[in-house]
Amino acid sequence: MKLEPIIVSLLDTDLYKFNMDQVIFHKHTDLCGQYFFKCRNKGVVFTEEMVSEIEAQIDHLCTLKFTGEELDYLRSIRFIKDDYVEFLRLWRPIRDYVTVSRGDDGELSVVVDGPLFSAMQFEIFLLEIINEVYFRMNFDYEKLRKSAEEKLDEKIKALNDGTYTFRFAEFGCRRRLSREWEDVVVRRLALETDKCVGTSNVYLAMKYDLTPIGTYAHEYVQMYQGIDKVPLAYTNYYAMKDWYAEYDGDNGTALTDTITTDLFLLDFTRSMVNNYSGVRHDSGDPYEWGEKLIRHYESYGVDPKSKLLLFSDSLDFDRAQKLFDHFKDRTRVSFGIGTFCSNDTCEKALNIVIKLQYVNGRPVAKLSDDVGKAMCRDEEYLDYLKRSVEFRLNREK
Repeated sequence: MKLEPIIVSLLDTDLYKFNMDQVIFHKHTDLCGQYFFKCRNKGVVFTEEMVSEIEAQIDHLCTLKFTGEELDYLRSIRFIKDDYVEFLRLWRPIRDYVTVSRGDDGELSVVVDGPLFSAMQFEIFLLEIINEVYFRMNFDYEKLRKSAEEKLDEKIKALNDGTYTFRFAEFGCRRRLSREWEDVVVRRLALETDKCVGTSNVYLAMKYDLTPIGTYAHEYVQMYQGIDKVPLAYTNYYAMKDWYAEYDGDNGTALTDTITTDLFLLDFTRSMVNNYSGVRHDSGDPYEWGEKLIRHYESYGVDPKSKLLLFSDSLDFDRAQKLFDHFKDRTRVSFGIGTFCSNDTCEKALNIVIKLQYVNGRPVAKLSDDVGKAMCRDEEYLDYLKRSVEFRLNREK
């Protein structure tokens, strides 16, 4: 079964890939990274035919380059700088950086290894490819598509009849059913409701004249673990400092949980609180997290209503509405909703990730506020990182 090309534009990725890459381009071009794929679902089997198709799709991806129109669009985003856009004019995905294999039990292995400014760009493209290959070749795609359409109809009705009153951004690239289905979802949410404020997908933002939304991901903070001069327990500080220097207070929503929110708050000082417009939640109890952040703002005499709490952890509309009702009168609230929008079908979505695991040969890790989300290939290093975090928390809290 041969599929049509899945990636047809290098803009078909999350905005935060460009945001993070611009910082790396300006400040950390000496870093090299290794990314590893993981499927968190149990019992998922990738056939030899699927793996062959994934390889062919990656081959096609690596023939693409940015068009003039795409470069002009990136240049129109207020915080993307001209020199970085000129770099992207020359950049293309390098096939040699990606290795794909299949275990005897059908487990898929994907490794990306190369200069960090280039290797990091593969993550979303690869997840989009793997998802679409799996669902098209493992199921009756038209049946999946029909079930997704029925559910989308219900969602749009509920967004319009007052059942749901919150506003959100579509964050569905990485686990979407297919390219064509995410396109349908974003178009219909934008045109048929007033609740969708934008999308993380840069290509679809350009296509439908929507706001592209995103700041940075865990890998951005993780990469500082691989820099010799940065103490492990201070990576949030250096990451936020570089981010502010790059964007001068624009593009300012900070991710709190890379090495726990409690540690993040030690570096989220008065100046950082003032410099950043808000924070994003991606693990742990969202209510406890929200209350903790509100108290933190109040401790610096900052009105929480002037700051944004952005929730993005495995949300559906019901969970988002409950969070909105809980916090709406005390702070600004928004949501990034992914799989529930882009891959809600009669079959269970894949919970797949591609995570940064080494920088310049040194292991790096995400601790998260949810123990189950921790990911590291070096248990000794993970234990050392935990102890470093605990030591600073015990000393400074």
